[in-house]
Amino acid sequence: MNRAWLGQFLRSRREALSPVAAGLPTRATGRTPGLRREEVAQLASISATYYERLEQGRGPHPSAAVLAAISAALRLTGDERAHLFRLAGQSAPAPAEPERPVEVDPGLAHLLDAVSDTTPAFVTDDLGTVLAQNWLNVTLFGRFAGRPGLAGNLVWHWFTSPAWRDRLDPPESQEQTGYAYVADLRAVLAEHGPGGRAERLVERLTAASGEFRAMWEQHPVATLHCATKVVHDERVGRLDLDCEIVMSPGARQRMLMMKPAAGSPSADRIAALHAHRPDPHHQDVVDEASRP
Repeated sequence: MNRAWLGQFLRSRREALSPVAAGLPTRATGRTPGLRREEVAQLASISATYYERLEQGRGPHPSAAVLAAISAALRLTGDERAHLFRLAGQSAPAPAEPERPVEVDPGLAHLLDAVSDTTPAFVTDDLGTVLAQNWLNVTLFGRFAGRPGLAGNLVWHWFTSPAWRDRLDPPESQEQTGYAYVADLRAVLAEHGPGGRAERLVERLTAASGEFRAMWEQHPVATLHCATKVVHDERVGRLDLDCEIVMSPGARQRMLMMKPAAGSPSADRIAALHAHRPDPHHQDVVDEASRP
């Protein structure tokens, strides 16, 4: 806990917040900028003396509940709230988990469109639910974005649809890819905490797939990564694709791009897929065996 920095931060946020923005009545202009200390204490339901000591850098170690109350009173943003917790020597709280996927991060959406004619790519949330695909990705792997429930989740399809899995990876690399999905999901579960979408996905996968269950029980943990993919497409032949992941700095989203490997004929073969560009209004049918 850095008491001096904590006090300085609290004072700066208090002085930057007007009574009106805090939901208090307008008052005549005085010498005190922003809120008064006693007003913050009142909004946070703590004693004015306790709050004053925190600002002066001589207070006790505040609990998570007190920090949450002060965060709400000062109308802190998510980043500011996390910073407050860190200054107080506590783990930053996990961001609120949306029940529905949020819209695609604008930066990732722009990049997805920019590479659409040369590089199959898609955007997922951190649980593997596909939020957006470019047309090359749809052409090679089918349409997932916008499908309801687990029908749009890649981890679910990987462990429940062998036919679709074979389109994505040759048999010799499937075990490695499966472990990568499991290790990443375990890391994400720790971030989400119990009782949310991550835990529900793990429960469904555990019930549906013995392979997933066996891997999960080994407790692998690692952030998702990928290497070269070999895709066999019946229309253009073998595609050697170098996989890269781009993370969104402000959302739980990631973009996976599969670039043609240098020195391979894959770029020309991907160009040949332009003749098979799908109808944007056509809904691809995913393997029925993979439906939740």
